[in-house]
Amino acid sequence: MQKKTQMSKKISRRDFIGSAAAAAFTIVPSRVLGGPGYTPPSETVMVAGVGVAGMGSGDLRSIARCDAKIVALCDVDQEYAAKTFRQYPDAKVYVDYRKMLEKEKNIDAVVVATPDHTHAVVSMAAIKRGKHVYCEKPLTHSVYEARKIKEAAAQAKVATQMGNQGHSGEGIRLTCEWIWDGAIGTVREAHSWSDTGYWTDGLTARPRNTPPVPATLNWDLWLGPAPSRPYHPTYTPYNWRGWWDFGTAAIGDMACHNMDPAFWALKLGHPRTIEARSSHFTSETVADANIIRYQFPAREDMPPVTLTWYDGGLMPPRPEELEPGRKMSSNGILFIGDKGKIICGGWAGSPRLIPETKMREYAQKRPPRTLARSPGHRSEWVNACKGGPIPHGNFDYSAHLAEVVLLGNIAVRTGEKIQWDGPNMKATNVPGADKYIKPAYREGWSL
Repeated sequence: MQKKTQMSKKISRRDFIGSAAAAAFTIVPSRVLGGPGYTPPSETVMVAGVGVAGMGSGDLRSIARCDAKIVALCDVDQEYAAKTFRQYPDAKVYVDYRKMLEKEKNIDAVVVATPDHTHAVVSMAAIKRGKHVYCEKPLTHSVYEARKIKEAAAQAKVATQMGNQGHSGEGIRLTCEWIWDGAIGTVREAHSWSDTGYWTDGLTARPRNTPPVPATLNWDLWLGPAPSRPYHPTYTPYNWRGWWDFGTAAIGDMACHNMDPAFWALKLGHPRTIEARSSHFTSETVADANIIRYQFPAREDMPPVTLTWYDGGLMPPRPEELEPGRKMSSNGILFIGDKGKIICGGWAGSPRLIPETKMREYAQKRPPRTLARSPGHRSEWVNACKGGPIPHGNFDYSAHLAEVVLLGNIAVRTGEKIQWDGPNMKATNVPGADKYIKPAYREGWSL
């Protein structure tokens, strides 16, 4: 059900109409590239985890089934991570990832599943040591970090993958093949959405009370490069997503999943402009609902497109082709072409032409598979660590995706329509955006 939200600025349908495109990449076997992170195919990959509860625990379980051994575990919250520690009794346990990387010389690869604000510093520390890296979405906390992580990974020639699992699925490949086949004609507009959000329990400022830090939590390391503040349980282990210093709001949480089909199928590069309309937010906490519009220039043989993001219960207009009684999912993406429409479920789910009569008609003549199928998102990465093909969600692709996603938050926070110079990483008309493009790190921390 669509949530009614008071927007800080009035939004009309005409204000937000969109479509999108995704970056292409080349698959080259890492055995050709060589480099300090290369692991011979005959060897089991020795993996360390940083941030090993929650999603990190799931990542490690899947990776352990892919001819990889979990040899070290690091988490600043020893109680929260205790269950994962018990699952790998032979793994060395650490609180500080820097000490782990220094001492554990047998580590080949690192899985990073910490809160967003420490993704980049952990990933960069591993990359600089020649370790392969799997990092959860949205890869980094800032645009600048995404750019630098991409550059460092390319220079180090390590195997990389971002944790947007749908990128390795069948659905996103079908979406690309159908759009490239002309199933809905020329696409100039796309809409993507998620109902996620509401992390701060109504808080718009920091809590006033300062309870003691739990004995099992290293609060200083949890803060990492973020500005110092007193501990409070509202920030961790989950609700950090709703605080600007730590999280990246709903778009950071879900757009790397739900907007991904547009980036690949429409071959998106840098957007030309980004603008946003949001419900109330503060300098501390994110908005509960947003509409964010990206305008992209023409690419290759594709015309300019507009891609619009919705979250917090806001949705695009219901397509008139959708049959009565047929619901739109709470997460998804809609492509609008001049000859039809494709709708996909969340997490880059399976595409369908609408109405269903068009889907049945197209099913009789849909194109052959032209994209290589994946053995699995985490399997791709482990195989690459052993010298196999570069993963489809490698940082060359996914860092750009994350960078563009995070630009949405800059448009939200500045309240301005941003004119974006992608190559130079500059909002040419909004000098105030600089502090969000490259936020300052706390003293003692660097990338």
